[in-house]
Amino acid sequence: MTALDASTEPAPFGDLLIHWDRRVLQPRMWTTAQSYWAAALAPHCPDGPILELFCGAGQIGLLAASLTGRALVQVDQDPVAGSFAQRNAAAAGLPSDVRVGSVTEALEPDERFGLIVIDPPWVPSADVEQFPDDPVLAIDGGLDGSDKVVLGLGVALRHLHPEGHAIVQVGHAAQTELVQALLKGLGGDQLPWTVREVRDYSPGGLLVHVGPESTSAS
Repeated sequence: MTALDASTEPAPFGDLLIHWDRRVLQPRMWTTAQSYWAAALAPHCPDGPILELFCGAGQIGLLAASLTGRALVQVDQDPVAGSFAQRNAAAAGLPSDVRVGSVTEALEPDERFGLIVIDPPWVPSADVEQFPDDPVLAIDGGLDGSDKVVLGLGVALRHLHPEGHAIVQVGHAAQTELVQALLKGLGGDQLPWTVREVRDYSPGGLLVHVGPESTSAS
């Protein structure tokens, strides 16, 4: 069975309708905030496509793309999620290059993006059973929930334009502190980016804006 064989009632997500089923993470309405924030930053970002890592059914990146008119590159390791992302892009009439595979292998070394959204699984492995309706692959972030946050941010920083911006979704305040620590630990004072703002959407999660040290964008 493919994702196209198992579609359910489309879920509203901003102005889009997103096809999904229980093999992928159900679209959460609070995460439209990630799309809207990315769209607000887009005028301050270098030209080019948006990159979305851990895209799932594709809704967050697709809404950002629809709001900005930018093309999109989406990555997820789950073939079912990739099928839905492709279907949802086609249904919305939006150009998206959906790549199925590890986020560490899906991009060419020289690819650079001015705007990146990162939607990693961030639930601790011991807690995934609290969410029986969600597929484990889509929410399991490892021992303390931070494995994919670390992985995604590392990939993003290798492909983020020096004047680019990224919006990272995390689960709790300690993971926002981890993002800041990673920015310092990966590059010391050499990296051009810092955590510019954190927005709390509890009980859903938090969004972290990583951007250049000196800019008026927020």
